Amino acid sequence: MGKKLINDPDNVVQEMIEGIVMASSQRLEKLDSYNIVVRKDAPVEKVGLVSGGGSGHEPAHAGYVGQGMLDAAVAGDVFTSPTPDAVFEAIKTVDSGNGVLLIIKNYTGDIMNFEMAAEMAEAEGIEVDQVVVNDDVAVEDSLYTTGRRGVAGTVFVHKIAGAKAAQGADLKEVKRSAEKVIKNVRTKGMAINPCQLPAAEKSTFSLEEDEMEMGIGIHGEPGTEKTKLKNVDQIVELLLADILSDLEVEAEEKVALMINGMGGTPLMELYIANRKANQLLKSKEIEIYKTYVGEFMTSLEMEGLSITILKLDDDLINLLEAESEINLL
Repeated sequence: MGKKLINDPDNVVQEMIEGIVMASSQRLEKLDSYNIVVRKDAPVEKVGLVSGGGSGHEPAHAGYVGQGMLDAAVAGDVFTSPTPDAVFEAIKTVDSGNGVLLIIKNYTGDIMNFEMAAEMAEAEGIEVDQVVVNDDVAVEDSLYTTGRRGVAGTVFVHKIAGAKAAQGADLKEVKRSAEKVIKNVRTKGMAINPCQLPAAEKSTFSLEEDEMEMGIGIHGEPGTEKTKLKNVDQIVELLLADILSDLEVEAEEKVALMINGMGGTPLMELYIANRKANQLLKSKEIEIYKTYVGEFMTSLEMEGLSITILKLDDDLINLLEAESEINLL
């Protein structure tokens, strides 16, 4: 069994949420009886933004709660969807009368539970709408998903929708901006070592010393294929080729590039991957407007990375550049 710096495995999510709030106690708080992080000043006079999902993806989603991004993040157990009543509680807390947008990753449990919460909120007269993020090009259907999975591209949806809401846009306009990101963002990931759930006896899948897994998700599930381990330049080439065959980017178009660590990958290795990604995009005359390197959507201690490309226009650039108190993005 792998080592973990935890106390009781049953309490990891609550203790983590308490620690997150203590680290930003001037601006964040935890809702009583729920593992939900909200802005201390909620509800704010604007469209409310709620996201969330299973824990184990930190800093997602609680790390994106704050001015200019989310108003609340609902944390389920590790790799497990939050319950409808928890999501409902978050919706009620952030609603200022301007409606609430739910940002949901495309996993069957998440969609079901968030939609049930939306129905509960609408029964109480709260206007709720939703978007579903499905940026993963690796698989069409998976263990947890009908259609493509929602992965690291979700963070760009938080940022763009958050900026639009902060400008005072109405619910339809905020949803439109979120959907524009979803249409123009693609991700693919890989791993050289799996992760292990806090209470589990063994890892989520197994790899030999000379193997890697391409097309992994963020719930410890295996990817699309095991192959012999390649060097990072070759890995980046493969990931980017699949992304760019799915997302058509013309020469001289602008993109945001995200090199995302899966939780156990040294920054040194992420920067080496970023070097190759920059070289490849420049060789195709694609303009990299902004690069993000770090951990944005992880999978516990999995060793690996994902690459996300967001195709930009002037509107998305303005929203990406909008001020936010979240310094991760």
